[in-house]
Amino acid sequence: MTSDTLLTGLYLTTLIGLGLFGLHRAWMVLRFRWGARPAYGVLDHTGAPVVTVQLPLYNERTVAARLIRCIGALDYPRDRLEIQVLDDSTDETRAIVEAEVTELQRCGLDARVIRRPTRAGFKAGALAYGLALSRGELVAIFDADFVPRPDFLRALVPIFRDERIGMVQARWEHRNRDESLLTRAQSTLLDGHFVIEHTVRFDSGLFFNFNGTAGIWRRDAIVSPGGWQHDTLTEDLDLSYRAQLAGWLFVYAPNVTAPAEVPAELGGFQSQQHRWAKGSAQVARKLASRIARAPIPLRVKLEAYAHLAGNTGYPLVIVLAALLPIVTTGGITLSAPWHLAAFLLCTLSVILFYERGQRALGRSRLQRLLDVPAAMALGVGMSLAQTRAVLSGIFCGTGEFVRTPKRGDAPATARYRVLFGHWPWFELAFAVWFAIGIVRAAGEQLWGSLPFLVLFFFGFTWVGFLSLRERLAARERPAPADPVPETDEDTMLVGGRSPG
Repeated sequence: MTSDTLLTGLYLTTLIGLGLFGLHRAWMVLRFRWGARPAYGVLDHTGAPVVTVQLPLYNERTVAARLIRCIGALDYPRDRLEIQVLDDSTDETRAIVEAEVTELQRCGLDARVIRRPTRAGFKAGALAYGLALSRGELVAIFDADFVPRPDFLRALVPIFRDERIGMVQARWEHRNRDESLLTRAQSTLLDGHFVIEHTVRFDSGLFFNFNGTAGIWRRDAIVSPGGWQHDTLTEDLDLSYRAQLAGWLFVYAPNVTAPAEVPAELGGFQSQQHRWAKGSAQVARKLASRIARAPIPLRVKLEAYAHLAGNTGYPLVIVLAALLPIVTTGGITLSAPWHLAAFLLCTLSVILFYERGQRALGRSRLQRLLDVPAAMALGVGMSLAQTRAVLSGIFCGTGEFVRTPKRGDAPATARYRVLFGHWPWFELAFAVWFAIGIVRAAGEQLWGSLPFLVLFFFGFTWVGFLSLRERLAARERPAPADPVPETDEDTMLVGGRSPG
């Protein structure tokens, strides 16, 4: 068997794999319906259930005060509201939390700081520890960077009149969406999940997940499937599937939104995405056989597998990236119509997926023309790091929960900084590889291949350059006052971290 035959077979296999992901995205776009949704009822203040609001924090000096004040402003009967600040902090966040909770108590709210002897289980452990001390029938959870509006509980609690409902998830908004091209690209990627995926899965009666924040759980829906567990890095995804397999129904409320911030620096985004990709692979490994045995419709099982295995597309992108410059410059010969159809399936479905999500949110045509290609390029540039995360989730242990640093409105001197755990030489090497491909394609007048080559070149160059710049800048800054926390093999953090 010649090397050309091997390369052709590998390339075709890669296109088929990515084509299946493309078909799934195309199916979601076809099933997607967006529009006004009815209100979920009026809150009966006299019979309102007790709600415990849990705020898991670890070294969140830049946003802790803002979050606690927002929770204190929630429009809900005070005698039926309990606020738990689950604070594992080791820095000045402790003093900030104490002062803000004392102010809530002075205003008559049932608020307290809960601290554990150890950080066992990280965020999952903190949530479980607080739940054992809580009195609420319902449990709302917010990460440190969220700014829930006063009517959040009033809008969603009436859904729980149906005793089959175990969890309600609100939609994330992005407060710093237009700050930079990086934040715009991240927001577009997240909107694909919250606008398209969640909506289609909920409307189609399929499983979907709690996103770790900006949602409300029924206490029994947490406890009955086994509670919060920390054998994966995505305890929210894990519990979501266990609860739905146990028969609990979930509701997605896209018309109720919770503003938050996306990471302003690439290092924060990389660590966040690494945790999500690795955790998803761990949950797939943990629950695959349980899903197969569950007495649920086949279509629900198939979508559950598609959901949990979604990040396995990243290794295929890496293979495609290695082969694409060879293919487009004639190194691999394929039937032009078949090749074009397969490649368009892999790319057009992604374009339509993100474009439809942005159009549903009312983004202008000009905004979509910038944001959608930027999101695609960012996804390409992240594929090396995400491949590593997926393989680690499949073959390695749990690892350590590493939170994404939140910037808030704090001055630069007070902000936490994060560095992903490797220098971006591989990303930059791929950028050079695609630069060579672009030059060859232009020299041979293969104009149709240039848009794809340029997209991959920009993605790897962008991610590689940003990562290199952030690492070099961090080396030039003085050491932070905070002790550097323990690290795992994947991530190094400078200036503190927290679950969230």
